[in-house]
Amino acid sequence: MKRIAYTLLATLIIVLSCKNDDGGTPEPTFGTVALDFKNTINANGIELGTDSYTNASNEVYTISELKYIISNIVLIKANGEEFVYPVDEGYFLINEEVVTSKKISLADINAGEYTKIKFGFGVDQSKYPLNGMTNFIPTAEESGMLWSWSAGYKFIKFEGSYTVNGGTATDFLIHVGSHGTTLDNYKEITIDLPTALKIEESTSPEVAINVDIAKIFDGVNTHSLVTKSDIQVDPVNAPRIAENIATMFTATSVSN
Repeated sequence: MKRIAYTLLATLIIVLSCKNDDGGTPEPTFGTVALDFKNTINANGIELGTDSYTNASNEVYTISELKYIISNIVLIKANGEEFVYPVDEGYFLINEEVVTSKKISLADINAGEYTKIKFGFGVDQSKYPLNGMTNFIPTAEESGMLWSWSAGYKFIKFEGSYTVNGGTATDFLIHVGSHGTTLDNYKEITIDLPTALKIEESTSPEVAINVDIAKIFDGVNTHSLVTKSDIQVDPVNAPRIAENIATMFTATSVSN
């Protein structure tokens, strides 16, 4: 009987010792990160209404309005593990006129090192017709990013005027979005980070993302404004512009 008691006591001591050595399960930690979107042409920040730019079709254009929707943000580790930012809180409007809108602050992110960022351009089909986005709908409506409650969102508003060979200025308007299930221009974009993004409790890192606006006209496809200067519910040109937009984003720096 004594031998059994000694055995049980020894086992208990070993178990308690192991627990002390392990220190228990560590509490998860969380951090923040800011994504800083920089709209540029020829590596320079754009100026609304004043600066002129030339596309590959030799059309000289100025920009009066630039707005677009970023959504469904995911941070990805080198081993493929993903942190998915809460979807219903993850819709953001980037407005070139509003400086603060171009820096997206994300909180409560699992600590760790991330090497890629994935996000959506526009609004995915699961949110049609305007489901589960009560926090974002007023922002979209006030900013003119809705066609109607039935048609859905404008993913981008890109407007201005252009000239050819110094001629009379002509307005252009590019509004690309999805329309129910009939025309889906939502794009999922994954970009590599130049260095690892370290999320910790005590730091507030930033990721600079360059957005090459010139690629709206000249990406994988070339679009001439002379050919079509008003693109809205357009089953031919809108998907081509959306393909160009998917190539605009590059992460240029990470400040940990």
